[in-house]
Amino acid sequence: MRTGDIVAAAPAGVGAFNVIQLEHAEAIVAGAEAAGAPVVLQISENCVRYHGALRPIVLACLAVAESSATPVAVHLDHATDQALVEEAVRLGVGSVMYDASALPDAANVAATAEVAAWCHRRGAWVEAELGEIGGKDGVHAPGARTDPGEAVSYVAATGVDALAVAVGTSHAMTSKDAVLDLALIAELHRAVPVPLVLHGSSGVPDASLREAVRHGMKKINIATHLNRAFTGAIRDHLAADTTVVDSRKYLSPARTAVTQEVTHLLTILTT
Repeated sequence: MRTGDIVAAAPAGVGAFNVIQLEHAEAIVAGAEAAGAPVVLQISENCVRYHGALRPIVLACLAVAESSATPVAVHLDHATDQALVEEAVRLGVGSVMYDASALPDAANVAATAEVAAWCHRRGAWVEAELGEIGGKDGVHAPGARTDPGEAVSYVAATGVDALAVAVGTSHAMTSKDAVLDLALIAELHRAVPVPLVLHGSSGVPDASLREAVRHGMKKINIATHLNRAFTGAIRDHLAADTTVVDSRKYLSPARTAVTQEVTHLLTILTT
């Protein structure tokens, strides 16, 4: 199952959640099964660096996806290295987010168009970014907004299948107080001919996530919120039992915490 197939078939929003360890992938899929909804497992370039290689975590996620009772896609997220994109597609990943947003506009367009053409020849779906998403590695300004006219031109010039847009979110937010520009989301939805993607969604209140979908957002990326749930459950377990040494004892409640959050979030996005 590809991300593009899930997005095309979804009547509302699609949840896309970042994987760091195998436990995350298992928890996300369990949450999607409980919600009766499809889901996207995302592997970021930072996650690849953490593991030291792409292949082990990709193959693990593909195995988890294959055994799921609900449709699951595996997606490479925020890849800035074209070689990493090509490796992911060759390993069986059906979609990538190629991020050339740090390049000057003309170079961004040229690089993204080249990656999109390469991926399309191999049946892979491509997401890209125009307009900075606040807070990404301390580089982007939180007040950045995507211009609809520029977005239309960018999609036409690059041939991408989905577009991540800046509408008020920031990456790595640990509080849910982001204020979305719903009018801009609606304007972008009317103007841009491909699905819109909301990055930095961990900082968005539940009610605003639902409104974002209603105004035209299709793919909703969430990472930090699940990491908080995962880490919080571990902290609680270790505080309650200071003698524990078996990692399964504290990773199990962490996995359960993520499963519950995924079920909750998918219910919001799909109803």
